[in-house]
Amino acid sequence: MGPLYILLITTFLFSVESKNVIVAEEDEFIFGKFRDDFVWATATAAYQIEGGWDEDGKGPSVWDTIAHKGHILNGDTGDVACDSYHKYEEDVAMNKAMGVNHYRFSIAWSRVLPNGTIDNINQAGIDYYNNLINELIASGIEPMVTLFHWDIPQALEDKYGGWLDEKVVEDFGNYARLCFESFGDRVKFWITLNEPYIVSRVHYGLWINMIHTKPGQDLYTAGHNLLKGHALAYHIYKDEFDAQQKGKIGITLNSEWFEPKKPNVPRDVEAASRAIEFYLGWFANPVFLGDYPEVMKKSIGEKSKAQNRTVSRLPEFTQEEIDYIKGTSDFFGLNFYTAQQVAHRDLPDKFPSFVFDMDLIKTQPRDWLESGSSWLKVVPWAFRKILTHVKTKYNNPIIYVTENGVSDRNGSLVDEHRIYFHKMYLNELLKAYLLDDIDVRGYAAWSLMDNFEWQVGYTERFGLYHVDFENENTPRTPKASSVYFSEIIRNNGFLESTVPPNSTEETDSTQFPPTTTNNCSRLQIMWIAVFSAIFLDYFSTFFTKVVY
Repeated sequence: MGPLYILLITTFLFSVESKNVIVAEEDEFIFGKFRDDFVWATATAAYQIEGGWDEDGKGPSVWDTIAHKGHILNGDTGDVACDSYHKYEEDVAMNKAMGVNHYRFSIAWSRVLPNGTIDNINQAGIDYYNNLINELIASGIEPMVTLFHWDIPQALEDKYGGWLDEKVVEDFGNYARLCFESFGDRVKFWITLNEPYIVSRVHYGLWINMIHTKPGQDLYTAGHNLLKGHALAYHIYKDEFDAQQKGKIGITLNSEWFEPKKPNVPRDVEAASRAIEFYLGWFANPVFLGDYPEVMKKSIGEKSKAQNRTVSRLPEFTQEEIDYIKGTSDFFGLNFYTAQQVAHRDLPDKFPSFVFDMDLIKTQPRDWLESGSSWLKVVPWAFRKILTHVKTKYNNPIIYVTENGVSDRNGSLVDEHRIYFHKMYLNELLKAYLLDDIDVRGYAAWSLMDNFEWQVGYTERFGLYHVDFENENTPRTPKASSVYFSEIIRNNGFLESTVPPNSTEETDSTQFPPTTTNNCSRLQIMWIAVFSAIFLDYFSTFFTKVVY
């Protein structure tokens, strides 16, 4: 046997993993299953679906105020939204129809504590969430509960500036304790904060910041207190409730993936690494490793000094605080949607700004597939990359994907684009599990149904179910994607029958490029390798004789 085809056979056989799947490249599609106890869920948030904004004693949140001041596209508000305050039983039935085993929802802080403080408990709010939780459990669905999904009570914002003041930490701790006391006998999966990066950057750093006046500083102050609040809620649960309730508690963080614009340019490579530290590491490092990323401390400190400040705009933790925050998550909750290309730029030192602190610019290539949201390009391969980063950077934590989904603006019930998105992103998740040995244990699709999409109101739809917001009864209708998602859940992964065509008559197939599939057995691979090698060896011998 010639050395050429011995080498080829060896290469092919070693390319096959022990779990009987091929090591897949970015464009390849694999078949297989997730772990037997995999968590399949849909996700929502209180302000986006509940409505009933002032019913039964609920107090206003900051988002009620923002919407009522007319700061949302088309003047939309969450006053009614999907009307889940009155239709929670239908929400549960929709989840049950898809076969999910968990449902991620959030509690509206101001529904249970109208003033944000423990001295005024709204029993009607407690009753609403008890009813929802009981309905879920009766339907065989485990509640996955987020304590804070951006909607801080307006009373606390008025009282001391919300997350800008350290007083909020104690109030959040009291709120968390009330939730553990009221619901913890049935809720075994808690998320303290959803995307503290967005809370800090958007509410306290960008256009939504209506009253705060310290650009490039308030967002870091808010982030600092969010981390303290998270840690306090975690310790309250572990110290006071865990022994009896035996649940898990953690934090959900979001980030894009950052790819260097020019991989052969070292400064672009460094900029991509710096970006992931500013976006994800800002909150992940203190929780999983201890303290802020060094690159953040160095950059913000130097720019603060250049702005004639005596202290950095990024607050410092004491060693006691570092130790108190480190390790305060039983899992890594990850919300992921898209990616960016990053290039280094020396940005001004003179103006305090989160963007300037990073010294980089972000872009998304025009040939990346678009969605109904300007920021969301469909980049499935980036999913596996960020999961690999989390595994490597944060010591192989247990990972739950707590949000992932795609938007449109037409509300189509035949939502082939959403089927394509979930098919490709979930396949990258499967690669991460089967091929990269990443400890991913669950996936929550965003979202159960179309809902109030923050600044853009009802113009962008992420739901597996369509909601008719023009009808006062807010009727819900399953989309094609809900059927496809339920099939993936039923199979706990991808069998060949779960891969739909990439286009239909209603869909422009050029928008959804076909994927290659490869489910060859080891024996098939071996014979392909043998015959290929023999042919190549014979051809090279014949060619040599002819030429020479």
